[in-house]
Amino acid sequence: MRRRALALFFLFLVGITPFAAAQTSTNGPLPRDVYPDSRSRLPLLKPGAQGVDAIRLHASGVDVRWLSPLGRQLTELAILTSAREHDQPYEWSLHEMEALAVGLDPAVVDVVRHRKPVTGLTDRQAVIIEIGREIFAKHALGADTYARALKVLGKTDLVDIVSLMGNYAATATRLTAFNQQMPPGWKQLLPLPFTPPADIHPDSRSRLPYTKAQGQATPGPLYSRGLAPEGTGPGQIARHGSGMKLLEASVGARLMALAALVTAYEHNQQYDWTTKELAARSAGVEASIIDVVRHERAVDGLAEKDAAIIQFGRELFGKHTVSPATYARALKLFGERDLVDLVDLMARQVGNVTLLTAFDQR
Repeated sequence: MRRRALALFFLFLVGITPFAAAQTSTNGPLPRDVYPDSRSRLPLLKPGAQGVDAIRLHASGVDVRWLSPLGRQLTELAILTSAREHDQPYEWSLHEMEALAVGLDPAVVDVVRHRKPVTGLTDRQAVIIEIGREIFAKHALGADTYARALKVLGKTDLVDIVSLMGNYAATATRLTAFNQQMPPGWKQLLPLPFTPPADIHPDSRSRLPYTKAQGQATPGPLYSRGLAPEGTGPGQIARHGSGMKLLEASVGARLMALAALVTAYEHNQQYDWTTKELAARSAGVEASIIDVVRHERAVDGLAEKDAAIIQFGRELFGKHTVSPATYARALKLFGERDLVDLVDLMARQVGNVTLLTAFDQR
């Protein structure tokens, strides 16, 4: 097992394509816009930094949504683009109201809502929409689109915007997994088919019962407050979790590694897959289970928890929905707290995957 792990680590260092079952040749020359030192589209700033950590060193460090020099209209546009590409009606509807409140043109909102061409928009508006569409729908960002985004936004603002999109892709993951519905009387503003769900709680409007917040934070200034009404949204979902340490103590590193592996595969992220496959093998995930994920094989005959994690991830990321039956099975097997934390584990990884994909990490 140790020799196999060392061999895989060597293959990772030389650049093996992770989705090939037994590929032994290295990748060809790097793309022209990838730096040899960082093996991504951004130069290496700090020796030893790798992957998403190296990419984040190029960010401004500000709270992008509120303080980006691009302004609130463009940061809300980035959030809307992420929500639309994940078919997330709750996230979309709240941020459409926010976008209009800070002055974003309703015609621009409709371009995103109905996936219209970006012709006629400003360069910044157009490129923000385009990079979101490519990253989330194609799991790749073309060299031409990247070059245009770099020219229009500049390196720091581009890293910031992609990071913001990744954060809201992670939020969309949590909201979709627990089927968060609009509060009573609020209109769903995305053109998606809708069937009234039978597995949500009337108080929280999600699959999780309402839990009261501990303490009450002092509200910030107007337009710096959370949009979600009390009892709904990502904050309400987070109240049901306990964090990664307790999750590992409860379900174990093996199942956590499997959840991460499924997330990497469903986003077609080869760098992330390679690192997560190594971690999965080290945590005890069997080669046969890894191949089920890699080759999209049926989960029939697998251990119940293995099958539940794989099916949950496939639906969540592939269909942007989790069926009541799949959710009920996962809830029965893991319990509410651990399921919330497993989804949180996947969601955090989605934010990282967004950056790795945008900057073509090799």
